[in-house]
Amino acid sequence: MRALQVERSLPRFAAARVASAWRAGAGGKVGPLRLADVDPPDLPGADWVRLRPRLSGICGSDLATVDGRSSQWFRPIVTFPFVPGHEIVADTEEGSRVVVEPVLGCAVRGIDPPCNACASGHGHRCERLTGGHLAPGLQTGFCAEVGGGWSGALVAHPTQLHEVPGGWSDEAAVLIEPTACGVHGALAGPTGDDQVAVVIGAGTLGLTVIAALNRLRPDISRIIAVAKHPVQKEMATSLGATMIAAPAELRRAVRRATGSWILDNGQLTGGASLVIDCVGSTESLSDALAVAAPGATIVMVGMPGHISTDLTPLWQREIRLAGAYAYGPEPMAGGRHSFAVAIDLVAQAGLERLLSATYTLDRHSEAIAHAASAGRRGAVKVAFDLRTEKRR
Repeated sequence: MRALQVERSLPRFAAARVASAWRAGAGGKVGPLRLADVDPPDLPGADWVRLRPRLSGICGSDLATVDGRSSQWFRPIVTFPFVPGHEIVADTEEGSRVVVEPVLGCAVRGIDPPCNACASGHGHRCERLTGGHLAPGLQTGFCAEVGGGWSGALVAHPTQLHEVPGGWSDEAAVLIEPTACGVHGALAGPTGDDQVAVVIGAGTLGLTVIAALNRLRPDISRIIAVAKHPVQKEMATSLGATMIAAPAELRRAVRRATGSWILDNGQLTGGASLVIDCVGSTESLSDALAVAAPGATIVMVGMPGHISTDLTPLWQREIRLAGAYAYGPEPMAGGRHSFAVAIDLVAQAGLERLLSATYTLDRHSEAIAHAASAGRRGAVKVAFDLRTEKRR
Protein backbone atom coordinates (compact mmCIF):
# COMPACT_ATOMS: atom_id res chain seq x y z
CA MET A 1 0.00 0.00 0.00
CA ARG A 2 1.00 3.63 -0.27
CA ALA A 3 1.66 5.71 2.83
CA LEU A 4 3.22 8.98 3.85
CA GLN A 5 6.01 8.20 6.31
CA VAL A 6 8.10 10.31 8.66
CA GLU A 7 11.63 8.98 8.84
CA ARG A 8 14.17 9.39 11.59
CA SER A 9 16.47 11.66 9.61
CA LEU A 10 18.26 14.39 11.51
CA PRO A 11 19.58 16.09 8.35
CA ARG A 12 16.09 16.13 6.85
CA PHE A 13 14.54 17.46 10.07
CA ALA A 14 17.19 20.17 10.14
CA ALA A 15 16.50 21.03 6.52
CA ALA A 16 12.81 21.33 7.28
CA ARG A 17 13.47 23.56 10.24
CA VAL A 18 15.94 25.89 8.54
CA ALA A 19 14.63 26.02 4.99
CA SER A 20 10.98 24.96 5.42
CA ALA A 21 11.60 22.27 2.81
CA TRP A 22 7.96 21.15 2.90
CA ARG A 23 6.99 24.34 1.09
CA ALA A 24 8.96 23.28 -1.98
CA GLY A 25 8.03 19.62 -1.84
CA ALA A 26 10.65 18.73 -4.43
CA GLY A 27 11.22 15.14 -5.45
CA GLY A 28 8.15 13.79 -3.65
CA LYS A 29 9.67 14.49 -0.23
CA VAL A 30 8.39 17.10 2.18
CA GLY A 31 10.98 17.64 4.90
CA PRO A 32 11.17 14.28 6.70
CA LEU A 33 7.94 13.11 5.00
CA ARG A 34 8.00 10.78 1.99
CA LEU A 35 5.43 8.89 -0.06
CA ALA A 36 6.38 5.21 -0.09
CA ASP A 37 5.07 1.74 -0.88
CA VAL A 38 4.98 -0.16 2.41
CA ASP A 39 3.42 -3.29 3.84
CA PRO A 40 0.21 -2.81 5.86
CA PRO A 41 0.86 -3.11 9.61
CA ASP A 42 0.35 -6.50 11.23
CA LEU A 43 -2.41 -7.04 13.75
CA PRO A 44 -0.81 -6.77 17.24
CA GLY A 45 -3.45 -9.10 18.69
CA ALA A 46 -6.39 -11.30 17.79
CA ASP A 47 -8.92 -8.70 18.87
CA TRP A 48 -7.42 -5.89 16.80
CA VAL A 49 -9.18 -4.47 13.72
CA ARG A 50 -7.92 -3.56 10.26
CA LEU A 51 -9.09 -0.18 9.01
CA ARG A 52 -9.13 1.49 5.64
CA PRO A 53 -9.05 5.29 6.01
CA ARG A 54 -11.56 7.41 4.13
CA LEU A 55 -10.50 10.88 5.25
CA SER A 56 -7.64 11.88 7.55
CA GLY A 57 -7.08 15.44 8.71
CA ILE A 58 -3.87 17.43 8.91
CA CYS A 59 -3.35 18.70 12.47
CA GLY A 60 -1.08 21.40 13.83
CA SER A 61 1.00 18.74 15.57
CA ASP A 62 1.49 17.03 12.20
CA LEU A 63 2.68 20.29 10.66
CA ALA A 64 5.11 20.83 13.55
CA THR A 65 6.57 17.38 12.89
CA VAL A 66 6.91 17.91 9.14
CA ASP A 67 8.40 21.38 9.65
CA GLY A 68 10.95 20.11 12.18
CA ARG A 69 9.42 22.07 15.09
CA SER A 70 8.33 19.19 17.32
CA SER A 71 9.59 19.25 20.88
CA GLN A 72 12.29 16.79 21.90
CA TRP A 73 9.88 15.83 24.69
CA PHE A 74 8.24 13.46 22.21
CA ARG A 75 11.44 11.58 21.30
CA PRO A 76 10.97 8.60 23.70
CA ILE A 77 7.23 8.27 22.97
CA VAL A 78 7.27 7.97 19.18
CA THR A 79 8.58 5.17 16.95
CA PHE A 80 10.13 5.69 13.51
CA PRO A 81 9.30 5.40 10.69
CA PHE A 82 5.71 6.35 11.53
CA VAL A 83 2.74 7.17 9.33
CA PRO A 84 1.08 10.41 10.50
CA GLY A 85 -2.64 10.95 10.68
CA HIS A 86 -4.70 10.73 13.89
CA GLU A 87 -7.88 12.53 12.75
CA ILE A 88 -9.38 9.51 10.99
CA VAL A 89 -12.69 8.28 9.64
CA ALA A 90 -12.30 4.75 8.27
CA ASP A 91 -14.03 1.55 7.19
CA THR A 92 -13.64 -1.72 9.07
CA GLU A 93 -13.37 -5.01 7.19
CA GLU A 94 -16.93 -5.77 8.34
CA GLY A 95 -18.20 -2.63 6.63
CA SER A 96 -18.73 -0.36 9.63
CA ARG A 97 -17.64 3.27 9.46
CA VAL A 98 -15.72 4.47 12.51
CA VAL A 99 -13.65 7.32 13.86
CA VAL A 100 -10.48 6.57 15.78
CA GLU A 101 -9.69 7.73 19.30
CA PRO A 102 -5.93 7.66 18.80
CA VAL A 103 -4.42 7.57 22.32
CA LEU A 104 -2.45 4.35 22.83
CA GLY A 105 -3.11 3.73 26.53
CA CYS A 106 -2.94 0.63 28.70
CA ALA A 107 -6.02 -1.12 27.29
CA VAL A 108 -4.68 -0.76 23.76
CA ARG A 109 -1.23 -1.96 24.84
CA GLY A 110 -2.57 -5.00 26.68
CA ILE A 111 -1.26 -3.81 30.04
CA ASP A 112 -3.09 -5.33 33.01
CA PRO A 113 -3.41 -4.01 35.63
CA PRO A 114 -3.56 -0.60 33.99
CA CYS A 115 -1.78 2.45 35.31
CA ASN A 116 -3.65 4.69 37.73
CA ALA A 117 -4.61 7.19 35.01
CA CYS A 118 -6.07 4.57 32.69
CA ALA A 119 -7.83 2.81 35.57
CA SER A 120 -9.65 6.05 36.38
CA GLY A 121 -10.75 6.53 32.76
CA HIS A 122 -8.11 9.10 31.86
CA GLY A 123 -6.27 7.18 29.17
CA HIS A 124 -4.92 10.43 27.72
CA ARG A 125 -2.73 10.65 30.82
CA CYS A 126 -1.39 7.10 30.45
CA GLU A 127 1.89 6.40 32.25
CA ARG A 128 2.79 3.38 30.09
CA LEU A 129 3.17 4.83 26.58
CA THR A 130 6.32 2.77 25.98
CA GLY A 131 5.07 -0.53 27.46
CA GLY A 132 2.95 -3.53 26.65
CA HIS A 133 3.02 -5.34 23.31
CA LEU A 134 3.36 -2.14 21.24
CA ALA A 135 6.38 -0.04 20.40
CA PRO A 136 6.51 3.40 22.03
CA GLY A 137 3.93 5.86 20.73
CA LEU A 138 1.62 8.32 22.40
CA GLN A 139 -1.04 8.06 19.67
CA THR A 140 -2.01 6.38 16.44
CA GLY A 141 -0.12 8.37 13.84
CA PHE A 142 3.07 8.43 15.95
CA CYS A 143 3.73 4.69 16.39
CA ALA A 144 5.36 2.60 13.65
CA GLU A 145 3.48 -0.59 14.54
CA VAL A 146 -0.11 0.62 14.15
CA GLY A 147 0.13 2.95 11.16
CA GLY A 148 -1.75 6.19 10.66
CA GLY A 149 -4.45 7.83 8.62
CA TRP A 150 -2.20 9.13 5.83
CA SER A 151 -2.13 5.70 4.22
CA GLY A 152 -4.18 2.95 2.62
CA ALA A 153 -4.56 0.94 5.85
CA LEU A 154 -3.90 0.92 9.58
CA VAL A 155 -4.83 -1.18 12.62
CA ALA A 156 -6.68 -0.23 15.81
CA HIS A 157 -7.85 -1.73 19.06
CA PRO A 158 -11.65 -2.01 19.49
CA THR A 159 -11.53 0.36 22.48
CA GLN A 160 -10.30 3.08 20.13
CA LEU A 161 -13.28 2.95 17.78
CA HIS A 162 -16.42 5.07 17.78
CA GLU A 163 -19.12 4.27 15.25
CA VAL A 164 -20.10 7.10 12.92
CA PRO A 165 -23.81 7.96 13.25
CA GLY A 166 -25.99 6.85 10.38
CA GLY A 167 -26.51 9.39 7.65
CA TRP A 168 -23.34 11.31 8.44
CA SER A 169 -20.95 12.39 5.70
CA ASP A 170 -17.27 11.51 5.93
CA GLU A 171 -16.62 15.25 5.94
CA ALA A 172 -18.55 15.64 9.19
CA ALA A 173 -17.06 12.51 10.77
CA VAL A 174 -13.45 13.61 10.26
CA LEU A 175 -14.17 16.65 12.45
CA ILE A 176 -15.09 14.50 15.48
CA GLU A 177 -11.54 13.99 16.77
CA PRO A 178 -10.43 17.66 16.59
CA THR A 179 -13.80 18.69 18.05
CA ALA A 180 -13.21 16.31 20.98
CA CYS A 181 -9.97 18.20 21.65
CA GLY A 182 -11.89 21.48 21.53
CA VAL A 183 -14.53 20.13 23.90
CA HIS A 184 -11.85 19.00 26.36
CA GLY A 185 -10.21 22.43 26.28
CA ALA A 186 -13.46 24.36 26.63
CA LEU A 187 -14.51 22.28 29.65
CA ALA A 188 -11.12 22.39 31.35
CA GLY A 189 -11.47 25.78 33.06
CA PRO A 190 -13.36 26.33 36.31
CA THR A 191 -16.98 27.41 36.32
CA GLY A 192 -18.18 30.80 37.52
CA ASP A 193 -20.91 33.36 37.06
CA ASP A 194 -21.11 35.66 34.04
CA GLN A 195 -17.59 34.81 32.89
CA VAL A 196 -15.71 36.50 30.07
CA ALA A 197 -13.68 33.99 28.06
CA VAL A 198 -10.91 34.79 25.58
CA VAL A 199 -10.04 32.29 22.86
CA ILE A 200 -6.67 32.98 21.22
CA GLY A 201 -6.49 31.47 17.74
CA ALA A 202 -9.27 30.75 15.27
CA GLY A 203 -8.02 27.74 13.40
CA THR A 204 -9.74 24.37 13.78
CA LEU A 205 -8.98 24.11 17.51
CA GLY A 206 -10.01 27.67 18.30
CA LEU A 207 -13.27 27.39 16.36
CA THR A 208 -14.24 24.10 18.00
CA VAL A 209 -13.45 25.62 21.42
CA ILE A 210 -15.70 28.59 20.61
CA ALA A 211 -18.51 26.25 19.54
CA ALA A 212 -18.10 24.22 22.75
CA LEU A 213 -18.02 27.28 25.00
CA ASN A 214 -21.14 28.64 23.32
CA ARG A 215 -23.17 25.44 23.61
CA LEU A 216 -21.76 23.73 26.71
CA ARG A 217 -20.81 26.54 29.10
CA PRO A 218 -23.87 28.57 30.21
CA ASP A 219 -21.62 30.32 32.74
CA ILE A 220 -19.73 32.00 29.89
CA SER A 221 -21.58 35.20 28.99
CA ARG A 222 -19.11 36.67 26.49
CA ILE A 223 -16.55 35.06 24.20
CA ILE A 224 -13.76 37.23 22.77
CA ALA A 225 -12.10 35.49 19.84
CA VAL A 226 -8.68 36.47 18.54
CA ALA A 227 -8.65 36.00 14.76
CA LYS A 228 -6.45 37.31 11.96
CA HIS A 229 -8.17 36.38 8.71
CA PRO A 230 -11.65 37.09 7.29
CA VAL A 231 -12.78 33.45 7.14
CA GLN A 232 -11.70 32.94 10.75
CA LYS A 233 -13.62 36.03 11.88
CA GLU A 234 -16.75 34.93 10.03
CA MET A 235 -16.58 31.38 11.39
CA ALA A 236 -15.87 32.52 14.94
CA THR A 237 -18.87 34.86 14.90
CA SER A 238 -21.19 32.22 13.45
CA LEU A 239 -20.11 29.69 16.11
CA GLY A 240 -20.80 31.98 19.05
CA ALA A 241 -18.04 34.55 19.56
CA THR A 242 -19.56 37.79 20.84
CA MET A 243 -16.53 39.93 19.97
CA ILE A 244 -13.68 39.53 17.46
CA ALA A 245 -10.27 41.09 18.04
CA ALA A 246 -7.08 41.13 16.03
CA PRO A 247 -4.04 40.16 18.13
CA ALA A 248 -2.93 43.79 18.47
CA GLU A 249 -6.42 44.82 19.62
CA LEU A 250 -6.88 42.13 22.29
CA ARG A 251 -6.01 44.21 25.35
CA ARG A 252 -8.39 47.01 24.35
CA ALA A 253 -11.15 44.48 23.66
CA VAL A 254 -10.74 42.82 27.07
CA ARG A 255 -10.57 46.20 28.77
CA ARG A 256 -13.89 47.21 27.20
CA ALA A 257 -15.53 43.88 28.04
CA THR A 258 -14.40 43.78 31.67
CA GLY A 259 -14.15 47.42 32.70
CA SER A 260 -10.51 46.99 33.67
CA TRP A 261 -8.20 49.89 34.30
CA ILE A 262 -5.14 50.21 32.08
CA LEU A 263 -1.72 51.35 33.25
CA ASP A 264 0.67 53.57 31.30
CA ASN A 265 2.54 50.58 29.88
CA GLY A 266 -0.68 49.00 28.56
CA GLN A 267 -0.96 46.57 31.44
CA LEU A 268 -4.52 45.73 32.53
CA THR A 269 -5.45 45.75 36.20
CA GLY A 270 -8.22 43.20 35.60
CA GLY A 271 -9.04 40.94 32.68
CA ALA A 272 -10.83 37.80 31.57
CA SER A 273 -11.50 34.99 34.04
CA LEU A 274 -10.80 32.28 31.43
CA VAL A 275 -8.27 32.43 28.59
CA ILE A 276 -7.86 29.50 26.19
CA ASP A 277 -4.70 29.51 24.11
CA CYS A 278 -5.25 27.51 20.93
CA VAL A 279 -1.94 28.53 19.33
CA GLY A 280 0.83 27.56 21.75
CA SER A 281 3.45 30.17 20.83
CA THR A 282 5.50 32.65 22.81
CA GLU A 283 3.30 35.44 21.47
CA SER A 284 0.01 33.74 22.28
CA LEU A 285 1.03 32.86 25.84
CA SER A 286 2.29 36.41 26.39
CA ASP A 287 -1.07 37.73 25.16
CA ALA A 288 -2.89 35.29 27.43
CA LEU A 289 -0.94 36.45 30.48
CA ALA A 290 -1.57 40.07 29.53
CA VAL A 291 -5.37 39.73 29.52
CA ALA A 292 -5.93 37.14 32.28
CA ALA A 293 -7.53 38.59 35.40
CA PRO A 294 -6.08 38.01 38.89
CA GLY A 295 -7.00 34.45 39.86
CA ALA A 296 -7.88 33.56 36.24
CA THR A 297 -7.15 30.28 34.47
CA ILE A 298 -5.21 29.99 31.21
CA VAL A 299 -5.81 26.70 29.39
CA MET A 300 -3.21 25.61 26.83
CA VAL A 301 -5.01 23.69 24.08
CA GLY A 302 -2.64 24.44 21.21
CA MET A 303 0.51 22.32 21.39
CA PRO A 304 3.33 24.53 22.70
CA GLY A 305 7.00 24.06 21.99
CA HIS A 306 9.87 26.02 23.51
CA ILE A 307 8.36 29.25 24.84
CA SER A 308 10.13 32.22 26.37
CA THR A 309 7.95 34.79 28.11
CA ASP A 310 7.73 36.85 31.30
CA LEU A 311 5.90 34.79 33.93
CA THR A 312 5.78 37.58 36.50
CA PRO A 313 2.01 38.09 36.05
CA LEU A 314 1.45 34.36 36.58
CA TRP A 315 3.05 34.73 40.00
CA GLN A 316 1.86 38.20 41.06
CA ARG A 317 -1.75 37.68 39.94
CA GLU A 318 -1.97 34.02 40.99
CA ILE A 319 -2.98 32.89 37.51
CA ARG A 320 -3.41 29.17 36.96
CA LEU A 321 -1.80 27.74 33.81
CA ALA A 322 -3.31 24.39 32.80
CA GLY A 323 -2.84 22.02 29.88
CA ALA A 324 -5.68 20.37 27.98
CA TYR A 325 -4.42 17.41 25.98
CA ALA A 326 -6.59 15.06 23.94
CA TYR A 327 -9.85 13.89 25.56
CA GLY A 328 -11.37 12.08 28.51
CA PRO A 329 -14.41 11.98 30.80
CA GLU A 330 -15.87 15.48 31.17
CA PRO A 331 -17.24 16.35 34.64
CA MET A 332 -19.02 19.42 33.22
CA ALA A 333 -20.81 17.12 30.77
CA GLY A 334 -21.99 14.67 33.41
CA GLY A 335 -18.94 12.45 33.00
CA ARG A 336 -19.57 11.81 29.30
CA HIS A 337 -16.47 11.24 27.20
CA SER A 338 -15.19 14.07 25.02
CA PHE A 339 -15.82 11.99 21.88
CA ALA A 340 -19.49 11.45 22.75
CA VAL A 341 -19.93 15.16 23.45
CA ALA A 342 -18.07 16.00 20.22
CA ILE A 343 -20.36 13.85 18.11
CA ASP A 344 -23.33 15.83 19.38
CA LEU A 345 -21.51 19.15 18.91
CA VAL A 346 -20.43 18.46 15.33
CA ALA A 347 -24.07 17.84 14.43
CA GLN A 348 -25.57 20.70 16.44
CA ALA A 349 -23.08 23.36 15.35
CA GLY A 350 -22.68 22.14 11.76
CA LEU A 351 -18.92 21.75 12.12
CA GLU A 352 -18.67 19.87 8.83
CA ARG A 353 -18.22 23.34 7.29
CA LEU A 354 -14.77 23.60 8.86
CA LEU A 355 -13.41 21.12 6.29
CA SER A 356 -12.19 23.37 3.50
CA ALA A 357 -10.18 21.15 1.14
CA THR A 358 -9.07 17.56 0.56
CA TYR A 359 -6.10 16.13 -1.34
CA THR A 360 -4.94 12.72 -2.50
CA LEU A 361 -1.63 11.34 -1.23
CA ASP A 362 -0.03 12.19 -4.60
CA ARG A 363 -0.61 15.86 -3.82
CA HIS A 364 0.79 15.78 -0.31
CA SER A 365 3.15 18.71 -0.90
CA GLU A 366 0.19 20.91 -1.87
CA ALA A 367 -1.86 19.60 1.04
CA ILE A 368 0.82 20.39 3.62
CA ALA A 369 1.40 23.85 2.17
CA HIS A 370 -2.35 24.55 2.15
CA ALA A 371 -2.77 23.42 5.75
CA ALA A 372 0.22 25.46 6.90
CA SER A 373 -1.27 28.65 5.43
CA ALA A 374 -4.95 27.75 5.85
CA GLY A 375 -6.17 30.97 7.45
CA ARG A 376 -4.40 33.24 5.00
CA ARG A 377 -5.83 31.22 2.11
CA GLY A 378 -9.40 31.34 3.42
CA ALA A 379 -9.43 27.75 4.74
CA VAL A 380 -9.74 26.01 8.10
CA LYS A 381 -9.27 22.21 8.04
CA VAL A 382 -7.41 20.40 5.26
CA ALA A 383 -7.50 16.59 4.97
CA PHE A 384 -6.24 13.70 2.88
CA ASP A 385 -8.89 11.83 0.87
CA LEU A 386 -8.10 8.09 0.80
CA ARG A 387 -11.40 6.94 -0.68
CA THR A 388 -9.89 6.18 -4.07
CA GLU A 389 -6.63 4.82 -2.66
CA LYS A 390 -6.07 1.20 -3.67
CA ARG A 391 -4.79 -1.50 -1.37
CA ARG A 392 -1.47 -2.85 -2.56
